[in-house]
Amino acid sequence: MSSNMLEIASVFMFFIGFYGVITSKSIIKSIVAISLMEAAVVVFFLSFGFIDGIMPPIGTDLVNVADPLPQALMITAIIIGVAVTAVNLTMMISLCRQFNTMDWDDVRKDTE
Repeated sequence: MSSNMLEIASVFMFFIGFYGVITSKSIIKSIVAISLMEAAVVVFFLSFGFIDGIMPPIGTDLVNVADPLPQALMITAIIIGVAVTAVNLTMMISLCRQFNTMDWDDVRKDTE
């Protein structure tokens, strides 16, 4: 798959997640949509920096090597995404225990 197709797919994936966040009435669906958006951002940045024929920067021949910085930044983004998902799930459990529902509308009604 070419990098242009990956970029288009990742933008499409991001907007599917955005649509899920905006239209979802379930808390768990919102969390899944946010995770989908995070994954789409990682795929977009990795596909944006993809160049065919580049070698990893390991060994003695350092002529045609890839820059490891974008990959390191995306690993950091993945770790932050996992932490955000864990915090979201913790808040969801707290809301479910407090309001006995997993629906955003019911939570809004109970807080008013």
